[in-house]
Amino acid sequence: MIDLVAKRYVKAIMSGNDKDSLSSIFNELNLVSTAFNDGKFLLIISSTDISVDKKIDLILSFMSDASDTSKNLLKLLGEKKRLDIIPSIVDILKNELAVLNNSYSGVIHTNVKLDDSEVAKLNTDFANKFNVSLELTQNVCDYDGIKVDIDGLGVEIGFSKERLKSQMIDHILKAV
Repeated sequence: MIDLVAKRYVKAIMSGNDKDSLSSIFNELNLVSTAFNDGKFLLIISSTDISVDKKIDLILSFMSDASDTSKNLLKLLGEKKRLDIIPSIVDILKNELAVLNNSYSGVIHTNVKLDDSEVAKLNTDFANKFNVSLELTQNVCDYDGIKVDIDGLGVEIGFSKERLKSQMIDHILKAV
């Protein structure tokens, strides 16, 4: 539900601005979005004892030289009591900017650290395959295999040892 409401705000932001303006608005809102990770900030934003004007002033204090669009958006969100959807707006706006710029980011999940040359090779291969500008980062975790996840493109490619083993067993059982 929150995403549907946030998409409407993003659509309005996108319709009236060019790429440069959208990037600056994204940077301003992204700065505000990081504050939502703090519990005290969330208490202030969700408090009914604090006026909407004070909440907006607090949020605007995070941004130096905020654009008129960002100020008006924050005022509108405050009036509609929707300040809590700012992180969703930032996520959707990030994806929209990625599409406009044809520039995406992704994550390589694996349980061993790959060399920088291997990460660079995967990066160039996927960028050439999808004809986009791509930046891959590595996440060393407990995933038994390798998985490449590119959010904006909706691409997830993976190879798991456990899945291979179960497919081999199924294949052998079917052959018998």
